[in-house]
Amino acid sequence: MKYRKIVWLLALLSIPSWPLLAQQSKPTPYLPTHADILQRYRKVQLLDSITRKTVFKHNVDANWLPDGETCWYINYSKDSAKTYYLVHARTGLKEMVTDTAKIAQLIKNKLPANPVKAHGPSRWEGFAADSISPDKQWVATTIDGNVYIRKVADGSLTKFTSDGHEKHDYYGALAWSPDSKYLVGYRIHPVEDSAVYYVLTDVPGTTRGQLRSQPYKQPGDPFTSYEMYVFTLAGKTITKVKADLIDFFDAPVLHWRYNDPRYFLYEKVDRGHQRFRVMEVDAVNGNTRTVLDEQASTFIYEARLYTHYLPETNELLWTSEKDGWRHIYLVNTLTGQIKNQVTKGDWVVRDIDSIDTKKRTIWFRASGMHTSEDPYFIHYYRIGFDGSKLVELTPATGNHQVFFSPDRKYYVDKYSQVNIPPVNELHRTADGGLITVLEKADVSAWQATGVPFPVPFTAKGRDGKTDIWGVMCRPSDYDSTKLYPVIENIYAGPQDAFVPKSFMSYYIEMQSLADLGFVVVQIDGMGTANRSRAFHDVCWKNLADGGFADRILWIKALAQKYPFVDTARVGLYGTSAGGQNALGGLLFHPEFYKAAVASCGCHDNRVDKQWWNEQWMGYPVGKHYEEQSNVTNAGKLKGSLLLIVGEADNNVPPESTYRVINALIKSGKTFEFLPVPGMGHSDGGPYGRIKKRDFFVKQLLYATPPDRNINE
Repeated sequence: MKYRKIVWLLALLSIPSWPLLAQQSKPTPYLPTHADILQRYRKVQLLDSITRKTVFKHNVDANWLPDGETCWYINYSKDSAKTYYLVHARTGLKEMVTDTAKIAQLIKNKLPANPVKAHGPSRWEGFAADSISPDKQWVATTIDGNVYIRKVADGSLTKFTSDGHEKHDYYGALAWSPDSKYLVGYRIHPVEDSAVYYVLTDVPGTTRGQLRSQPYKQPGDPFTSYEMYVFTLAGKTITKVKADLIDFFDAPVLHWRYNDPRYFLYEKVDRGHQRFRVMEVDAVNGNTRTVLDEQASTFIYEARLYTHYLPETNELLWTSEKDGWRHIYLVNTLTGQIKNQVTKGDWVVRDIDSIDTKKRTIWFRASGMHTSEDPYFIHYYRIGFDGSKLVELTPATGNHQVFFSPDRKYYVDKYSQVNIPPVNELHRTADGGLITVLEKADVSAWQATGVPFPVPFTAKGRDGKTDIWGVMCRPSDYDSTKLYPVIENIYAGPQDAFVPKSFMSYYIEMQSLADLGFVVVQIDGMGTANRSRAFHDVCWKNLADGGFADRILWIKALAQKYPFVDTARVGLYGTSAGGQNALGGLLFHPEFYKAAVASCGCHDNRVDKQWWNEQWMGYPVGKHYEEQSNVTNAGKLKGSLLLIVGEADNNVPPESTYRVINALIKSGKTFEFLPVPGMGHSDGGPYGRIKKRDFFVKQLLYATPPDRNINE
């Protein structure tokens, strides 16, 4: 009965909820009247409401009991009623639990969750070292910028340095050796970051704008630097380490040799992200030795650079793209030689989840090993340090998430695709064997609404060989005899890939925008991550590229397959780096893109944060920064533009947008602008999203959106 009501409501809006079957020789542009648009806005509001809580059994949140052999979970119905299930992992037997006392006991006895977490601490963060020596006999401290050692027994002080100052060139970041014989520290030359500012224009209880500021390092700004020293307790000696100045990142973590704590390792990343080294220091004389030295002609993606030290065996697990793909290597830290490449092939290690040093096993995630499926799909594996005994834990086609039992004897594998609902399976960890299917998502209520799932699509990129992947959302009621304008949801930031790969159990913004009468797409072009090194390298000193050459070909190929796609009316929108890309589409590719909404864009990479922009645009700041700036190129604007900025943006300084505006004004260009008082880094919030919808309705559908001042 409830589904009949849904169909009746859709019919009231006089827009069919199924594709029309009539065919014409040539589709004609969809050009809705004002009345049609009003109905579409109402329909979107209705669909947002009726699609809620229409996907069931899509998630199994397993709660394990102390025996390690049983778990329980809850299924929810449309009215939020709960059904409890108890699972016997060894056999896969599942039973419904209705006894309230037993349910209470299950809840009381559940063990803490054991989520799979990727490894990789940030090198931007300093380390915390204990000031008390491992033998508990000494305390390391600084007084007025100099190094002192306090004896715990009697509190007596020994001064090691006298050339430190309280506010500049002081000593700090002290760390003990495991045998308490050595103390490593640094003479630090601090740099105070310059501030960026913004004004809050409407603070309650005030009549004046409120100035706010924060320290903010931009590309080219100096870093605090560190000179390494070793302080020896026996003899009270000071040795300056024979090493390059550390002038990028914080003081490094030290890794002491297990059976000879005279030596320690530390990491050094050179500014510009083109060189990474692991250095060994001899604490006795300050001599250094290069253990590992990786250099790149483009960049080393520092945030994805993984190292795991094995001091007991003098080994290091390290990830590198040295063969063109991100893989794991085992390094002998005594000789600096690579013992073996642990993983290899034309696929990508995405994350390392855990290391079992006793069994010499690595648990990791990867994508691209299955050549017949989407190369972004994540699968889970384990492998021996020597590259043998590779076990795939998640063989089914799809994008996977794994949840282990606390003792890792079992795991729940949840997998799906954007257009294929989730399946939750219980597996044995020992061999990856399937025990039972716990749940398959029920989407019948969703399908009754008529809202389609996103459509995956792939086409060749600019080289004619590389597959470019994306998704399309089309109107729920699309008419195959009509041509619908295209809107691209763009974010070409090189730090990741962004097209969704898993099933989404809610009415996503792309679909709601499509239901206004658009084809809405999202694409990962060249220059984004999670593919080959060559794919990623396209972004190097080249952020203005944005993968547009691939995106345009993809949309044209989409139109070849789906005749209802109108490539004569194409717009795009994005936030942050996506805001930079959205405006870039109009500046650099006006022959294809006709309208753009750019929110909180980092329009000039010299204005945005140092760590992100130097990673991709390089150091030092060269002329290419200026040449690729949206500010510099603002005079090239063609097409229709809406700029949005939150005045309290502390991620990308608001002046990034205001500098574009000033350049547009000086060039005599026409554009729209929405500043949002009090808002931070965002797409403009609910009001900004309304303005975005209205903008595209006007610019691509040539229709008049609702007049909300008369409650139309």
